[in-house]
Amino acid sequence: MTALLQRVRASLETMSPGYFSMVMATGILSLAAHLMAVPFLPRALLVLNWMLFVAIGLLALLRVWWHPRRVLADLFDHAQAPGFFTFVAACSILGSQSLLIGHSLWLAMLLGGLGLAGWIASTYTVFTVLTVKADKPALDKGINGGWLLAVVATQSMSVMAALIAPEVPQPMRLELNFFALSMWLWGGMLYIWMMSLIFYRYTFFVFSPADLSPPYWINMGAMAISTLAGSLLIINTPHAPYLLSMLPFIKGFTVLYWATGTWWIPMLVVLAIWRHGVRRFPFAYDPMYWGAVFPLGMYAASTLRMMQAMDLGFLGLLPHVVFGIGLLAWLLLLVGQVRTLHRHWCAHAPGESVPQ
Repeated sequence: MTALLQRVRASLETMSPGYFSMVMATGILSLAAHLMAVPFLPRALLVLNWMLFVAIGLLALLRVWWHPRRVLADLFDHAQAPGFFTFVAACSILGSQSLLIGHSLWLAMLLGGLGLAGWIASTYTVFTVLTVKADKPALDKGINGGWLLAVVATQSMSVMAALIAPEVPQPMRLELNFFALSMWLWGGMLYIWMMSLIFYRYTFFVFSPADLSPPYWINMGAMAISTLAGSLLIINTPHAPYLLSMLPFIKGFTVLYWATGTWWIPMLVVLAIWRHGVRRFPFAYDPMYWGAVFPLGMYAASTLRMMQAMDLGFLGLLPHVVFGIGLLAWLLLLVGQVRTLHRHWCAHAPGESVPQ
């Protein structure tokens, strides 16, 4: 038992704070499958996601206990710190699953409260630390698409509140819708700030294949979840008069977010081809690639919700095609995750080494 604990402890030292993106990716594919009325898959992924959430949460707590200095180093790292926001989004996505698929309001509220506590802690810790630290990287080294996980986390709180609101009585229903609206607006503002810097870095600094790290797909995912939150606010207009008075504004910005997210998809595909096809950058499993599956599932789910909210049936099979691509990517990454865990486990076993 002692040897087993030592191996677990050693393997957790390098655990990424963004591992909850696996819960995000699994959960949003489950929700998209639920919206498309796919049989069996939504509930199966719900059960799997609860197992993943508990396992990753336990490992994250053990890492804090065993390797506090490494956790603190990640918190002060411009590249790693945004990964802490994946916990917030994971709580929201799992809460949404528990409500829509598991039909459990109390679990959704519990996870929503946990996510909100995580959002407050992450927002005011990460941004404070990165602001006041003395040694800061240059813009081209310090910012990437992973920073938009802060936007995803913010919008996930809007989604969670908008889903819970119709299930509770007044005046809490009004209050939750107002909270959802406020978070939706703040998330949009945060995207404008961050995306301006990211786009500036992309276009005015030397760009190598290594710079195109896995989280760059969050560029699109942040807009997709903003679309989802806006669509839910439109659906909730009968429950809150102030939403009805703002309906044209909400609809306009929801389409703006969807159009921006749609624009990113071909661009990201072209950049991926350039990275791996033209520049021959080797593809290796990285836990942050789960952050690339999440945007695909979120785009499918948000498009379906927008079609429902605004009667846009002419978008047809688009969300179904993107969902299929996202599910395939999820399966490939799951295989990569299992293989990586096996190799990492062997690397920390006494007298064993990982084959090259």
